[in-house]
Amino acid sequence: MTGPDEESTAAGIYGVIIGAAVMASSHAATAAAVIGAVVVALIVYWTAERYSRLVAQRIHAHRRPTAREVRAQLTTGWEIVTASALPVAVLALLRVGGVPLRASVLSALVCSTLLLCLAGWEVGRNGQLTRPERLVSALVAGVFGALMILLKITLH
Repeated sequence: MTGPDEESTAAGIYGVIIGAAVMASSHAATAAAVIGAVVVALIVYWTAERYSRLVAQRIHAHRRPTAREVRAQLTTGWEIVTASALPVAVLALLRVGGVPLRASVLSALVCSTLLLCLAGWEVGRNGQLTRPERLVSALVAGVFGALMILLKITLH
């Protein structure tokens, strides 16, 4: 079994950042509404990203994409949507457990930040970075999540 490719890894990182941004900026009154907003936003981003790739392909190839090429575009990139499953699950489970919505959302944002840090750390595994370089990579990736936490705290 092979690991994820570059494109799916990038889509996953992007999806976690988008999901966190939606959670951070949401003014929804319920966890279900926040989760719904995250899922809808991620699907919209996935759709827009796939559409833009098909349009760009047509522009640069000077022809219509084949059915196979369209199918390939419409069956890839789902990591934009699925990568936020864990933070969404954290939000849902905490809320069901009686944790206030704000604290549940902040916990989901912390989860997103940790996922981003992990992605930054993993960059160095195959990139042959030294341990200090991997730490910097993890911290840089985590800054995206930290900014979303800061956004949530300052907006609400």
